[in-house]
Amino acid sequence: MRKIYLLSLVPFIAILGFLPFVNRIEPFVLGLPFNMFWMALWTVLTSVILGIMYKLDPRNREGEEK
Repeated sequence: MRKIYLLSLVPFIAILGFLPFVNRIEPFVLGLPFNMFWMALWTVLTSVILGIMYKLDPRNREGEEK
């Protein structure tokens, strides 16, 4: 298994593993309760991580070579 695929575990662990620790309403971040901000943050970061995985995956570079 390629090590790059282990990056896909980071959002899973952050969202589900740390949810009991961030399950609080205060402090408010950007007008959102902290747990809602946590979920919104990791929704965006998941897209970033998947984009990084796409760029680093050698199977996606086959079409770029000329």
